[in-house]
Amino acid sequence: MSAKKINLLSFFRSYDGAVWLQFTGTILSSLTMFMIRPFLVLYLHDQMNGSVLLPILIVGLQPLFGIFAGIGGGSLSDRYGRKPVMVASLLLQTLSFAGYALADGIILFAAASILNGIGSALFQPAASAQISDIVLPEQRAEVYALLHMALNFGAAFGPALGLMLFSWNVHIVFWIAALLLAAYSGLLWLRLKESAPSRLPRSGQTNGAAVPWLTAAKQPENRMIIWLTLCYLPVGFLYAQVDSTLPFQLQTYFDNYKAVLATMLTFNGVTVILLQLWVAKVTSRFTARRMLSIAYLLFAAVALGYGFAPTLVLLLTAEFIFSVGEMLHGPHAQKAVAEMATADQRGYAFAIYGMGPQVSRALGPLLGGIVLDLWNGTALFVLIAFFTLIMGRIQSRLLRNAASGKHHSTSTPVNPPVA
Repeated sequence: MSAKKINLLSFFRSYDGAVWLQFTGTILSSLTMFMIRPFLVLYLHDQMNGSVLLPILIVGLQPLFGIFAGIGGGSLSDRYGRKPVMVASLLLQTLSFAGYALADGIILFAAASILNGIGSALFQPAASAQISDIVLPEQRAEVYALLHMALNFGAAFGPALGLMLFSWNVHIVFWIAALLLAAYSGLLWLRLKESAPSRLPRSGQTNGAAVPWLTAAKQPENRMIIWLTLCYLPVGFLYAQVDSTLPFQLQTYFDNYKAVLATMLTFNGVTVILLQLWVAKVTSRFTARRMLSIAYLLFAAVALGYGFAPTLVLLLTAEFIFSVGEMLHGPHAQKAVAEMATADQRGYAFAIYGMGPQVSRALGPLLGGIVLDLWNGTALFVLIAFFTLIMGRIQSRLLRNAASGKHHSTSTPVNPPVA
């Protein structure tokens, strides 16, 4: 056997099989998300006789209901296990996409959107907690980076695939999405082993009465994570502008602004696919505080780039910086949450942090649209850059306090990865 084959085999064996299950499933689920998300509003627009407001409101139901479902799902995964919550969430998403294909009225479209929001919000806290259950602390940033790379397969190839399928048959996209998510749920049901401490007899924990949400939120570790979630909001608002106000900003500089936006998104996805694991390896020896501080500086630079860049070359430069910031932020933020959370409340902790993207998706386009209407796109992105710098500084101080032992949790995985 060649050295290259041995190295590849060692790489696959270095992580628990559950990691590769999530890697495969993340590729499937991200393809479905990015096949549909860029075109969903347009599809609903056509189905509702040209209405503009109703499709936006219906799509907005997803993050709105996700805000509330995520906390409940995280707590349920702590009490009843990661596996049933993850499988149930995927089945809800399967039903939602089938609902989009079959719906013929505003009530059914709204119901499908609500199901999708609940299902999406239930999945991520349980999935992230499952990784922190089984992966050694020193490997967590690498594994979260691996999953982030898988997510970007969808970002890179999903929109083009979705455009092709929508041009062929608008309903087939939803049925393919439903089929892929159903396959992923079946894969998890058959192959995934439970990892929640409350469901493992040898852990000495039981699935007794759950800690009330508000009581859990007052615990020092969870208070810290709430603050980290608040610090994330400017970054989340930056993400939320990409498919809401950024097209209008690009329109002021480019006639072919749709092609420019598509080029930027594809460039971002391909960059992350190519560099994510390398970046994770290089930065694994550094603290989450240092990496997240650098990431916030990069995000602030990106916001300024979106606000002022008048040429495609400068925009692609800003997008490359965005990709680097994204590769630093995602894995190290999840690593920080995993290290702070207690073993019996990992799902709840990731659900708290998951509220940041949900709130950003719900409020970001609205607030961005208001600023855009009152002033202009440049003012909007300068404001985002300013608040990103401020919250990045606050986050750095919070993580310094955590590292000093005031709020730090040194939990270890309940299932070490297979060597």
